[in-house]
Amino acid sequence: MRNFEQSEMLKRLPEQFFAKLVKKTQEKISQGYDVINLGQGNPDLPTPDNIVRAAQDAAAKPKNHKYTPFRGFPYLKKAIADFYKREYDVWIDPETEVAVLFGAKAGLVEVSQCLLNPGDLALLPDPGYPDYLSGTSMADAETAFMPLLSENDFLPDYDALSAEDLERAKLMMLNYPNNPTAATASREFFDETVSVAKKHDICAVHDFAYATIGFDGQKPVSFLQSEGAKDIGIEVYTLSKAYSMAGWRVAFAVGNQSVIESINLIQDHMYCSLFGGVQEASAEALLGDQSGAMELVDTYAMRRQRFVKALERIGWEAEAPKGTFFAWLPVPNGYTSEEFADLLLEETHVVVAPGNGFGSRGEGYVRVGLLDNEERLEEAVERIGKLGMFNKESSQA
Repeated sequence: MRNFEQSEMLKRLPEQFFAKLVKKTQEKISQGYDVINLGQGNPDLPTPDNIVRAAQDAAAKPKNHKYTPFRGFPYLKKAIADFYKREYDVWIDPETEVAVLFGAKAGLVEVSQCLLNPGDLALLPDPGYPDYLSGTSMADAETAFMPLLSENDFLPDYDALSAEDLERAKLMMLNYPNNPTAATASREFFDETVSVAKKHDICAVHDFAYATIGFDGQKPVSFLQSEGAKDIGIEVYTLSKAYSMAGWRVAFAVGNQSVIESINLIQDHMYCSLFGGVQEASAEALLGDQSGAMELVDTYAMRRQRFVKALERIGWEAEAPKGTFFAWLPVPNGYTSEEFADLLLEETHVVVAPGNGFGSRGEGYVRVGLLDNEERLEEAVERIGKLGMFNKESSQA
């Protein structure tokens, strides 16, 4: 059989780091071990009932058995605009400032292809969501990394970026609440971002994947709430986490009209729009009964509380997550992130994601997904505690 060579674009794609993690996990499961898998970001809670019922009813409608409008049904785009007005007091034009996406990942990869030419520069967070690099690689663009450091609350320090990178950059990716660090951003930070982007003519893309998951009474801030944000950027919002709809593959981008038009244009050539049943269910999610969505956040808050207390019991000192359903935990001295993650898998059968999979600045941390029930999360910490690697006395002092 003839072997056809891959395109140069495919050859440029970064290695899928987490494919190796999945393989290691499956090997342990196949050997019969009781594995607690906290290494992935896949929501474990079901989609709220009202959304499921809306999809079931919509699936029976003949109009949804046909091709849908390329850029999405008008009712969904209006629902998105109404949702942003209700939640963030941000006015969105449903006709020119909304792009319906096949999940946020698709939009975040597409935007690089829409705006970057070979050799152009993108500013990416380090650590950050690995698929930002997928988009820049497809566009044959260059990247410069913005370090997210604990001493700066895991926010990029724009003053520390080189003048050359700021002048060359055409695109900047941000993500708050942040994966993997679980940090949040303030309105003041986004105001600064708008100022920097305007000064240097950079398109800012805010990945708002964990928009609803904030703790201690703090609602995450939308980038578009900052004055002038729509002039220089967009926000990408997914229903995957807010409504536990990861498998439904539905999201949207809102903001700058020229960027939205570019995303819509590339999707005109790649897809017809989402199944109408998913679009009706999405409108119900955004505008219907919100009690199910609030219960999801309450569940993550309870898991966070129980998990952090369990960490305290074994002496693993770490900051409580401010947002998302992740915890970003420092590894013990003497281990790399990957060595420590491998040790936990081998000795305790607990899966965590090594921080270096998110970038060089992720070294020294592991990411833990709070995506199992409270008892299993506590059991995972207890198993780790039995390794005797943490100083209980110091945590109790």
